Amino acid sequence: MSLAKYKQKRDFTQTTEPFAGKASGKKHIFVIQRHHASRLHYDFRLEVDGVLKSWAVPKGPSMNPEDKRLAMEVEDHPYDYKDFEGTIPKGNYGAGTVYIWDKGTFELLRPDGGHFDKEALKEIKSGDLKIVMKGKKLRGEFALVKMKGRDENAWLLIKHRDKYAVAEYNSEDYTPEKVKARGTKAKEEMKKTGKKKARL
Repeated sequence: MSLAKYKQKRDFTQTTEPFAGKASGKKHIFVIQRHHASRLHYDFRLEVDGVLKSWAVPKGPSMNPEDKRLAMEVEDHPYDYKDFEGTIPKGNYGAGTVYIWDKGTFELLRPDGGHFDKEALKEIKSGDLKIVMKGKKLRGEFALVKMKGRDENAWLLIKHRDKYAVAEYNSEDYTPEKVKARGTKAKEEMKKTGKKKARL
């Protein structure tokens, strides 16, 4: 898969975000990154065909089947992004703090015996991807379903009703307070820097 769009949006002389990366195992990984940028959101990334297929989830993932979370599909990210944490400098795309909120492996819920990546890409293309997640916070069955009649990048992230489902869930409740504070502080500092430049 092409990472051209990812690379076009970034100045790697300024940001420490990964440039590339290659998958090394048979198991497919996922990572959820809490991204405190201009707007707080969670980046939901699944390893498919050597890259991380990515969606931005404004309200964060949920273990409650009643919560149908909006997930906006964004550009593919390199495999090494699975380990990225830190601050993307002001003036760069996605400026803000990134924290690895959860990571693990995932499987297709309905494999038909074919090649994993081909099956996954087929489901993504059809707008109906169903997976089983094996993380520390996110576990069990989930679906990513493309919305019809709206933005072509708009999907819904939905938890299936299984033994891991809960009645109420807020991803921020599972985020360390120091991480929240760090993100808020970085955002405030970026705003102050912007005001100082405006005065000059």
